[in-house]
Amino acid sequence: MSKPRSKLNIIFFSVVIGFLAGGIILKLAGYSPIEVYFIMLKGTFGSLKFVSYGILKATPLILTGLSVMFAFRTGLFNIGAEGQFIVGSIVAASMGYYLHLPAIIHPIVILVIATIAGGLWGGIAGFFKAKFGVNEVISTIMLNWIALYLSNYVVAIESFARRTNVTHSIQSTASIRLLGEWKKTEAGLDWLSGHPMLFDLFKTQINFGIVVAILAVVLSGFILNKTTLGYSLKAVGYNKHAAEFGGIDVKKKVFTSMFIAGAISGLAGALQVLGVSQNLSTLAAMEGYGFDGIAVALMGANTPLGCLFSGLFFGALKYGGTKIQTPPINAPSETVNIMVGIIVLFIAMPKLFDVIKKKLAERKRVKMDD
Repeated sequence: MSKPRSKLNIIFFSVVIGFLAGGIILKLAGYSPIEVYFIMLKGTFGSLKFVSYGILKATPLILTGLSVMFAFRTGLFNIGAEGQFIVGSIVAASMGYYLHLPAIIHPIVILVIATIAGGLWGGIAGFFKAKFGVNEVISTIMLNWIALYLSNYVVAIESFARRTNVTHSIQSTASIRLLGEWKKTEAGLDWLSGHPMLFDLFKTQINFGIVVAILAVVLSGFILNKTTLGYSLKAVGYNKHAAEFGGIDVKKKVFTSMFIAGAISGLAGALQVLGVSQNLSTLAAMEGYGFDGIAVALMGANTPLGCLFSGLFFGALKYGGTKIQTPPINAPSETVNIMVGIIVLFIAMPKLFDVIKKKLAERKRVKMDD
């Protein structure tokens, strides 16, 4: 059995186990699993509007998954995607409100700067890792909290705050929503009323974010698989000592890898503001986009294309999961989170076994050498 096929089998097996476990929990709680899953399916694919909401949920997850995947592939664990996402959001919201530029140019400028800002935020952890050997897990966790409190500070700035806990919305020139404000005008409503399917679709905040996410998937795959940079980054990930012996500047690559990973998460945060929220609000806790990205990367077998499909899957699951809370089911949406946790657990287990096998083999080799 080929390795990719083996990975696909593990993912499929994990998903099935996750749904079975969710079904058992629902049954124990007094709900019909078949009825709940049918509601989820109908709530996800029942109309164009539902599909659109699923894609909106999936877009940031695809990108944070891609960010985590990129670091994984180069031997780093980017648990700071959440903080990098927040930094991208801060830059997008503030530049969307304060900066005055023509439409089309405005969102492009914001996306570029927010991406760089996210990259620099991720690069801090890369710099500490390369220069002082600070574990990137610890530094990125701290950076997550700094980003959260920085965001809450920005929300409270007097000239930016529209009311308590919410900032002013971005200008219409910065928005990336399809049809923008035109769909709310009299002419727009007249046109949409003649196209019932599109009218249903444009009720949501559908935007260009998914297109940008797909481009990021393609670009990440190209960098990792078709460029010298990608080859050297992966070489560091496989074995940094061998890479260093081969003449690769490992410290520089560690910073570069964390910069790119942070940039992708920063882009995710910017797209979320420009396409969906249109402003910033006070964060009582982490929103979880970065942490969900870890699950997306694992389920996507740490490949760009895998992140695209697993992000869409998780997006659909999360949106469909909200439907089971409403009558007549009234089931707890936590069931979906339990299913996701079980899926990730089963996907991660073979990796755990691989690590244990490698450690045992290494120990055996050392004993033989002695």
